[in-house]
Amino acid sequence: MAETRIVVIGAGVAGLTTALLLSRNKNYKITVAAKHMPGDYDIEYASPWAGANYLPVAVPGTDLEKWEADTWPELEKLATLHPEAGIHFQAATLYNRTKDFEDGKATALAASTVSDPWYKAIVPNFGKIPKDQLPAGYDNGNTFTSVCINTAIYLPWLLSRCLESGVIFKRAVFDHISEASRVHHSGEKADVIINCTGLSAGKLGGVEDRNMVPARGQIVLVRNEGDGVMHATSGTDFSKEDFCYTMTRAAGGGTILGGCYQIGSWDSQPDPNLAIRIMRRAVDICPALTDGKGIEHLSIIRHGVGLRPLRIGGTRVEKERIDTMLVIHNYGHGGYGYQSSYGCSQAVVKLLEEVLSVRAKL
Repeated sequence: MAETRIVVIGAGVAGLTTALLLSRNKNYKITVAAKHMPGDYDIEYASPWAGANYLPVAVPGTDLEKWEADTWPELEKLATLHPEAGIHFQAATLYNRTKDFEDGKATALAASTVSDPWYKAIVPNFGKIPKDQLPAGYDNGNTFTSVCINTAIYLPWLLSRCLESGVIFKRAVFDHISEASRVHHSGEKADVIINCTGLSAGKLGGVEDRNMVPARGQIVLVRNEGDGVMHATSGTDFSKEDFCYTMTRAAGGGTILGGCYQIGSWDSQPDPNLAIRIMRRAVDICPALTDGKGIEHLSIIRHGVGLRPLRIGGTRVEKERIDTMLVIHNYGHGGYGYQSSYGCSQAVVKLLEEVLSVRAKL
């Protein structure tokens, strides 16, 4: 079979995972071209700022449900067999308030907290929390074994695995997607472009997806480890933009306290009032963070702000021809990029295989 020259644009979790899966086919010669690389911290580079974890939010019967379902076995395998990837198992405890759904304050995380979620057949150790063990004010609760991802370790690990498989990395910025066809490391024109540009898909020439909007997230990273359990709630008493969640990263990565989901906001600076709300809610839901004391007993590493690449209408995973170039898109993952990363990348691999199979028959 002839070699296929591929350029993947973007080195966030979507681009790196896609490149890694593609690299398993030795007939694919892959260049990853990106403005930002693991180790960078920039407001438009969302992946380093993520928590990250596995709390499925898909509506049953959608593509996202399949992508999230297909991703769990891969994350489970990494947590079991590859501790160097920075992914570890962590018990998740999710609390649900009926009033959040009734008064419109249910957050984007609410789908993961419903009392009878579709993913209960996928994750290990799923169970209902007895009513007498719920915190005051909550109506339902679930627990299961999830994973927490230390992005500062995992993104470089993905890159190193790509390098091990022969993927070449380049820094590049494109005004138009067709320009990517000229940066393949062979010096020849690429056969395929994989578009994993995230939020930048909204302004990249040839794509200019007007459905792309930022969903601003803000977190507080602390040294406190709490009870070692991942917590999340269906809503808060402030607004549906405010989140409440905690998770402790592997390998001394600290504990993430979050957060918010502010659609349309490009603000790169931490909001001190929001930071206070985040910390107060965190110590309320997980008193072990400060041994029952106040937020002044939190040891803060840093405040962080990232812009999730949200696409109104859902993630775009499909093929398209732009200026004679075959382009396969994989962007617009909002706040579920990590927990759908393998499923979406597997879909990209399948699309490419289908296209090449048709070509081979012609």
